[in-house]
Amino acid sequence: MKIVRKNNPILVIHGGAWAMPDDAVAAHENGIRNALAAGWAILSHGGTAVDAIQASIASMEDDEIFDAGRGSFLTRDGRVQLDALMMSGRDLRAGGVASVERIRNPIHAARLVMDRSPHVYFTGSGAESFAAEHGMQLVDNEELIIPRERERLAEFHRDEAAGYPDLTFAGIALALTGPVANLSTRRGPEDRSGSRQLPEAPVPQPPANPISESTRPIAATFAAAPHIEEDHLAPDPVLMQTAVDGAVEEGLPAELRPLDPTLHSHDTVGAIALDTRGNLAAGTSTGGTLSKSPGRVGDSSLIGCGCYADNEAAAASLTGWGEPIMKLVLGKWAVDRVRSGASPQQAASDAIAYLQARLGGRGGIILLGPDGRLGIAHNTPRMAWGLATDEGQQIGTVRHP
Repeated sequence: MKIVRKNNPILVIHGGAWAMPDDAVAAHENGIRNALAAGWAILSHGGTAVDAIQASIASMEDDEIFDAGRGSFLTRDGRVQLDALMMSGRDLRAGGVASVERIRNPIHAARLVMDRSPHVYFTGSGAESFAAEHGMQLVDNEELIIPRERERLAEFHRDEAAGYPDLTFAGIALALTGPVANLSTRRGPEDRSGSRQLPEAPVPQPPANPISESTRPIAATFAAAPHIEEDHLAPDPVLMQTAVDGAVEEGLPAELRPLDPTLHSHDTVGAIALDTRGNLAAGTSTGGTLSKSPGRVGDSSLIGCGCYADNEAAAASLTGWGEPIMKLVLGKWAVDRVRSGASPQQAASDAIAYLQARLGGRGGIILLGPDGRLGIAHNTPRMAWGLATDEGQQIGTVRHP
C-alpha cells in the first residue's frame, strides 16, 4: 500500500551572512553539508520539523567554523556567551536561552525550555541550572574557546587602542562622519601577517557639495525597495547622511575606503523546516559579536527577531546585525508579510531591503511557507545556506532570487 504524504518535507539552513573571504567558502559549505545531512536524516524519514532543525543547528554548533557553540566569538573579557531559540509553528511553543557559558549546545537547552518548562526564556546561570536539572552536562567555558578567537579578540583590542572604531553596528551612514573622517576610521591593506596598516596616502579633501548628479537621491533608494510603505519616504537625517557618505566614499582611492564592517562578522546559524505533517519550525543559535559586553543579548534568541514560526503564516530564521534586527522585530515582520499574501521570496527580499533602508543594517533571512515555497535574501557579500528536499540538495554562499 502506497503511503501518500501530506507534505513534502523541506529543510533550509543558514550559517551566517557576512563578508566571507574566498578561503573560508569551502569550510562553510562543508559545515552546511553536514548540518543538512543531520537534519534531513530525520525529516526525510517522517521526523518532526522541530527535531530536524535541532539536529541541523547542533551540527553547526559543534563545527568551529561557525559562531555558535565551540569556536564562537569572545566577549570583551574573553569568555564565550551563547544564545539560542527554537519555535514550533504548530502551537507557537518556544524556548530560548541567553548568555549561557557552560552549555556546549544551547539549542538543546532551548528545546528543553520549550518542552519542559511553562516559561519561554531563561538567561545565564538560571538557564544553566535548568538545563542541568533536566540532564544536560555542563562544561567549563574554556572548552568552548579556541585559539583563533583569542587571537581575533587580541587583534580587535589592538585596533581599538590604535583608534579604529567598531563599525559592526554603525550602519552605512556612520561609516564616515563629519566632512571626511580622519585616518583613524580607515584601515589600510592587510600585510602578510594579517594585521592592517595605516595607509600612507594623504587624506583627500571632500568636495564642497559631495552630493552630485551621480548620487542617487535617498528617496530613490527607498523607491527601489519593494513594498516599503510610503511613510518611510520622508527624509531622515541618518539616511541623508548615508547618501553623502556614499558619494564621498566613491571618490576615495580604494586603499582609503572604509573597511566593510561585515568583515568583522561571523556565522550565526539557523534552520527552518516543514515536515510531512505540515508543521513548521524555526531555530537560531549564536555566540554573538566580537568583543561584545558581557551580558549583551542580540536578536538570535528573541522571539520575532532571531526566528519565528507559525503554521498559519511562515517560519523564519535571521542572521546579521542584531541591534537593527531587534529594533524592527524583523522575523515577525517578514512572517506577517507572508500572512498578508506576499510570497516568501518577496517577503524575504522586502525584509532585507527594509533593514537596510530603515536602519542601514546588514544581514540575511531564510523564510519558508506552509505550502513549501521559500525565500532567501541577504545584503552582505555572502551568506552560507543550504536547502534539502525530496528532489535533492543545494548548497551555496550567495543566493540570487
